[in-house]
Amino acid sequence: MKRADLGDADCGIAQALGVLGDWWTFLILRDIAGGTTRFEALQGELGVSRRALTERLVALVEHGVLHRQPYSAHPPRYDYLLTRKGEGLLPVLVALQDWGTRHVMGDGDLTATADAGSAEARRVHQLIGRRLPKLTLLRHDGVAEAPAVVGRWTVLYLFPGAFAPGAQGLPPDWENIPGAVGCTLESRTYADRHELLRAAGAEVRGVSTQRPDQLREFVEHARLPYPLLSDQDGRLAAGLLLPTFRAGGVDRFKRLTLLVDPGEVVRAVQFPVTDPAGSVDEMLDHVGRQPSR
Repeated sequence: MKRADLGDADCGIAQALGVLGDWWTFLILRDIAGGTTRFEALQGELGVSRRALTERLVALVEHGVLHRQPYSAHPPRYDYLLTRKGEGLLPVLVALQDWGTRHVMGDGDLTATADAGSAEARRVHQLIGRRLPKLTLLRHDGVAEAPAVVGRWTVLYLFPGAFAPGAQGLPPDWENIPGAVGCTLESRTYADRHELLRAAGAEVRGVSTQRPDQLREFVEHARLPYPLLSDQDGRLAAGLLLPTFRAGGVDRFKRLTLLVDPGEVVRAVQFPVTDPAGSVDEMLDHVGRQPSR
């Protein structure tokens, strides 16, 4: 489908479809967001024909969604990377993932957790052995850094949202969403175990889709000794296909924790997390049992 085929020139949805075209394009963008950026690797992951993949990559480059970065001159070979325009599509991927999980694979109920045998749980546990995509997030203090600490084990806990008392942003009926409550308890428990985790060789990072200023208010209120990171643009959520739900007009992480090794490879996963405080001690035990910390 070409842009010229669309009759409604003033409709953003119609014009977006003129760029994105078909479902293969969305899957290509999904895999590139996750770090699969080379032609052969994309074809192997997707099982798409070389011609179809070439056509879609060329179109995405022409539309400024991707740019090519050479990694070999002889023969010429390229990484296909998201441009700023392409990164603007990441919330669309997150929304599609959430809609498919909730309304196609699920019963439509709003929840911030999942069953242990669910498709979400299987997908998240398949992250074990996967390297984190190359990206940076803004910390609560405005500093940009990668989700995992280079050269150290990292406990990366993702949470729906934590708010200082009186701060704006708590979604309506938050306490009635299964699995949403417990972020403050989880964060403070990680603060209490922070020195034990560091002694065991691991750093702690918390991640939510809240804005950095919201995270700063909570860090100062809870006196957390470690940074919180903002994935407000959905870069980590889309890159790892992490489970999310939508509340208060914002896509939010379902509670989960990743243990990442010094090479930025996921080595353990906690999901679903039904006991926010207890999961911290469980993760401390995971860290202590790693053979080379």
